[in-house]
Amino acid sequence: MLKLFRENVRIAIGSIRTQLLRTILTVLIIAIGITALVGILTVVSALENTISSDFASMGANTFNINQYENTSRRHGVQVREIINPVISYPEAVAFKNKYKYPLTTTSISFSATSIAEIKYESTKTDPENTVVGVDEYFMANSGLETSSGRNFTSFDIQNNTYNCIVGSDFEKGLLKNVNPIDKIISIRGAKFKVIGVLKEKGSTFRNNQDLRVLIPIQVARSLFTAPNINYTMSIMVAQKEMLDQAIDDANSTMRRVRKLSPIKDNNFAIVRSDDLINKILGITQYLGIASWIIGIITVLGSSIALMNIMIVSVTERTREIGVRKALGAKKSTIAFQFFIETLLIGQIGGIIGIIFGIGIGYTIATAINFVFVIPWGAILAAFTTSFAVAIFSGLYPAIKAALLDPIEALRYE
Repeated sequence: MLKLFRENVRIAIGSIRTQLLRTILTVLIIAIGITALVGILTVVSALENTISSDFASMGANTFNINQYENTSRRHGVQVREIINPVISYPEAVAFKNKYKYPLTTTSISFSATSIAEIKYESTKTDPENTVVGVDEYFMANSGLETSSGRNFTSFDIQNNTYNCIVGSDFEKGLLKNVNPIDKIISIRGAKFKVIGVLKEKGSTFRNNQDLRVLIPIQVARSLFTAPNINYTMSIMVAQKEMLDQAIDDANSTMRRVRKLSPIKDNNFAIVRSDDLINKILGITQYLGIASWIIGIITVLGSSIALMNIMIVSVTERTREIGVRKALGAKKSTIAFQFFIETLLIGQIGGIIGIIFGIGIGYTIATAINFVFVIPWGAILAAFTTSFAVAIFSGLYPAIKAALLDPIEALRYE
């Protein structure tokens, strides 16, 4: 059996060489279809990986209580605008004191400004830095870690120390070529000692997370006294299985804080850390479906081309088939020979398409700053698709060759 397989492969390779130009064109058609499929799936995989990495900074097993579910609200004739009051500091503190669900930690924070100018000695930054007032639980609940230095302690928060934690970009800019720890920076004229540097997070939807400065919440409230400051409560649950119950309890606690009657809707939003990423990843599924549609349409054309070349090949080699049958070749042997030939052409096109698809996907992902990952799913899909194309395209020509009458085949000129 193995000897017969090797013989059929040898004959298939010889046939491919004799029809080199036609084979190359067919391989290119298959490769284009596979390239389109693999390229788009590679970009989609890179997009999903980037989103997952970016939103991992929100922390695991956490949820936030915000003024609104999203930062932007919908407007339109058919959409009623719901206006929720801001979450004030007294409400945030009241919630933290009343919320006693087991194995949870609650953090209170607010964005003081997004246009802070920060100075170090005689150097200053452009006014594009974000200052956030936080407590000692903020970093853990937000999934943040320090690359050097330390987090805030309860002593720092309770005693309103003028300490701060800076984003990783400060090591590349304002605090370049120096050890940032224990350096003194100035924010709105107040002097802060750097006690930690955050690990690099990158940008999420044009929001640079590495240009943040974290300071104790009461210090931030004294420096930034704008009216209607909106606070956020972030709650982390120790066990994922308890997350739903913890959210229900937080919802009832916040309703009590705001003294909402049972018939009134919530005038606040509870957002799970995985909600937004799940919604966005749901959208990327449509991109995957679109890539499959594009790939299938292109691959369908290539399968027709491959079937055509094999039918022509059967016609051109009718006399050869007659000779082989006259020498004792079985129908299955003849069919297997042409099937192997089709399979070789399909797999060559598939391999070339995979290489080009990954290359194009990598180039696009790198150009738009996506986190590239090897798309094993796309590679498997490409191999499966090219194999299916070969089976579909080679079945009819192989059967046609096998059913040829040897006497009529020998007469063919």
